[in-house]
Amino acid sequence: MNKKIVIIGAGIAGIATAIRLTAKGYHVEVFEANAYPGGKLSAFSLKEYRFDAGPSLFTMPHFVDELFELCGENPRVYFNYHRKEIACQYFWEDGTRLTAFSDTTQYLQEVEKKLGVSPKVLKAYLVKAKKKYDLTVALFLEKSLHRWKTLFSLKTLKALRHLTLFEINKSLDQVNTAALKEPHLVQLYNRFATYNGSSPYQTPGIMSLIQHLESHYGTFIPEGGMVSISNSLFELAQRQGVKFHFNQKVEKILEEKDCVKGVLIGGQKYFADYVVSNMDIYPTYRKLLPQAKAPEKILKQERSSSAVIFYWGIKKSFPALDLHNILFSEDYPGEFEAIFGTKQLFKDPTIYINITAKNVPSDAPAGNENWFVMINTPVGTSIKWEKEIPAFRKYVLTKIERVLGEKIAPFIAAEEVLSPPLIEEKTQSYLGALYGASSNNQMAAFLRHPNFSGQFKNLYFCGGSVHPGGGIPLCLLSAKIVSDEFSRLDD
Repeated sequence: MNKKIVIIGAGIAGIATAIRLTAKGYHVEVFEANAYPGGKLSAFSLKEYRFDAGPSLFTMPHFVDELFELCGENPRVYFNYHRKEIACQYFWEDGTRLTAFSDTTQYLQEVEKKLGVSPKVLKAYLVKAKKKYDLTVALFLEKSLHRWKTLFSLKTLKALRHLTLFEINKSLDQVNTAALKEPHLVQLYNRFATYNGSSPYQTPGIMSLIQHLESHYGTFIPEGGMVSISNSLFELAQRQGVKFHFNQKVEKILEEKDCVKGVLIGGQKYFADYVVSNMDIYPTYRKLLPQAKAPEKILKQERSSSAVIFYWGIKKSFPALDLHNILFSEDYPGEFEAIFGTKQLFKDPTIYINITAKNVPSDAPAGNENWFVMINTPVGTSIKWEKEIPAFRKYVLTKIERVLGEKIAPFIAAEEVLSPPLIEEKTQSYLGALYGASSNNQMAAFLRHPNFSGQFKNLYFCGGSVHPGGGIPLCLLSAKIVSDEFSRLDD
């Protein structure tokens, strides 16, 4: 097959799409504006400390392995990881601390011991979340939701028979409060709304299935850090013959009637039979397809949350912390009202601390740690970030020191800050939104842009801003859906 495909963007979904389409026999070239592959899933060094720049949670590793196996390679030769025995450490201001063990029995015992919740109650909640996932995975995650064949399949009819189970008329908080009751545990499971940049007080109850991905499949640490995911897939794509062009910013998608013809870069035209955009869907239309009829309803959707990230090289070790750590706000409703309502920085934010040096010792000098400190924020609209971040930093430090009972500030030896405007600048994510549109309404799953164009018959889309959503597993699934769309062409 000599047909040529141009992919815009070498994010994780763009790389995965390139691998899958090359395996089908297409000639694939990827154009990336940055000097490196991976998009948000990249890394950098600050003095003697190494940091993963973006996504820090790795679950469902079989989606990565599948790409190597698709190409006839043993993934263990090129990419390795191990399962974490502790998924996360949770901290509350009242002194409550809970260890989320990966082993279900151990975790249930820990919740009963620390929070007084019967294993029977929590197990019933987890089983229900699994059932939601099992009933919807083939409809919402693995297939194009925007094809009649998917909507009118037997699996869809089976799912509809259990419509009340999905609890779409309730918020995630209402579901969790009714099922779990204990405030600490409700807050713990409410936080999974942030996995797609949404509010637990607005996103529908079906989203309790998100936690199933972590509790069932577990959390993992890749050897070499998160960046090894994108690096290993980038190298796999190269071995398969994919050609990458870095520092090549696409200026326009060339169009002619109901087809696209390629892309324009630096005034030069690169022609192709198909184009796949791994760019955020908003700038794809506004910047690359300015003359096309844009899906205004989709583009005007509320954006997901963004984040401020402090990268700190810490000249000390903290045994109480693990790879993943959450320090909860005392006013969770107020925090999400600030993010999605008043769109202001909150003075008592929930803080996520990721420390890869706990498992990859070379990421920091001996006795030191590399802290990735992430706080969910509004997107970059009304906030004067340069002015407000110094005060926000003080709130964050004060809270960490208060919860841990130890000084932090004197041990910060290196620092870099990432704000929503910088996220937008580096990744082209509109307004710095981490997951494209939020899922703060009942129809969120149906409102994401499809993986194909209804206007141009040879234009496709992958990545976190389109179906099925953001995060590493879903981005990899978007690549599979695009690949399946090309299979339809071969039928």
